Amino acid sequence: MNAPTALETLVESLRCLPGVGPRSAQRMAFYLLQHDRDGAERLAQALSGALITIHHCSQCNNFTEAEVCELCASERRDGRLLCVIESPADLLMMEQTHAYKGQYFVLMGRISPLDGIGPQEIRLDRLVKRACNGVTEEIILATNFTAEGEATAHAISELLRPKGLRVSRIARGLPVGGELEYVDSGTLAQALLERRSATD
Repeated sequence: MNAPTALETLVESLRCLPGVGPRSAQRMAFYLLQHDRDGAERLAQALSGALITIHHCSQCNNFTEAEVCELCASERRDGRLLCVIESPADLLMMEQTHAYKGQYFVLMGRISPLDGIGPQEIRLDRLVKRACNGVTEEIILATNFTAEGEATAHAISELLRPKGLRVSRIARGLPVGGELEYVDSGTLAQALLERRSATD
């Protein structure tokens, strides 16, 4: 006996979530329908509401309900610094450090030729426009240290350096509290290359 169409649609819809395969999607669907219909209703309403009200900030490209997000609208942020990151989750991590007080631009992705994602798909044209606003002085590239993240950082650097902007890259190296014997050789080598004066 075939499952109802509505159930098949629910299971297939849940598979769009990262890391959720057919069996996990099926378990989630059965759980919501059997044990938590109220939760399923809240989830459906929250998702529907979010899709209607949340869009991209006109300045930093992050998610917001307003035309301009709170960070971009804040007068406490240093407009001379613009940190380029891949995702909203990366922005949250940066904010948790309390070490950065500048502005952001969220790419919502990274260049990945194998996946058909190029500069146009991550809207580098919007980044260039934001960076050349007459206020920004330094672009801090904080993309991930993956092959795609490095390719993205390189592409952005090539676009912005000719425009007279200072472009820097966050450093790689040993984690705080890390012990040398447990660090991989690539990270250790990078830490040596990016060493700085002990008096800094």
